[in-house]
Amino acid sequence: MDIEFEGEIFRWTSREQDWFFVALPPELSADIREFPRPRRGFGAVRVDVLIGLTRWRTSIFPDAQRGAYILPLKRAVRDAEGIGEEGFVLVRLEVLDA
Repeated sequence: MDIEFEGEIFRWTSREQDWFFVALPPELSADIREFPRPRRGFGAVRVDVLIGLTRWRTSIFPDAQRGAYILPLKRAVRDAEGIGEEGFVLVRLEVLDA
């Protein structure tokens, strides 16, 4: 399953550091939930991601507050693509577990 979407960056702050994420649109998240796949911790789904010229493998996680999966944005990706702490990014995502 291949997905492309534009998502808004948001910050989640823990006691020790800040984490940055992009939420998938709720309708795409619903489509992903429908695909049978192996059970993983925290409801994670393995994905291959492309933002700009940077490609990496990670997992998306369900976020009950947003009713959608969220994609973590690693610092290395944000630095490589000049992504700031807010704004929107174009994401190409391939679901590997589907």
